[in-house]
Amino acid sequence: MKASKIAYKPVGFALGALSGMIAGAVFQQTWKLIEGEGDAPDAHDEDRSWRQILLAAAVQGAIFSLVNACLL
Repeated sequence: MKASKIAYKPVGFALGALSGMIAGAVFQQTWKLIEGEGDAPDAHDEDRSWRQILLAAAVQGAIFSLVNACLL
C-alpha cells in the first residue's frame, strides 16, 4: 500500500467528521429560518406532519451533500 493512501485515511476521516459537524450546524440554522422552530423533526416524530419530515430530510440531505462536496 502506498504511503499516500495510508496518510489519506486519517485526513479523510477528519474531514468527514468536520463536514458532518458543519453540515449539522448549517442545517439547524437553516431549519430555524424555514420553520421558525429550534429542532428539526426526525423520521419517527409523531408530532410533526409528513410535509415537515420530508422537507427536513430533503434540506438536510442537500446541505450535507453541498458541504461534503466543498470539503472533500
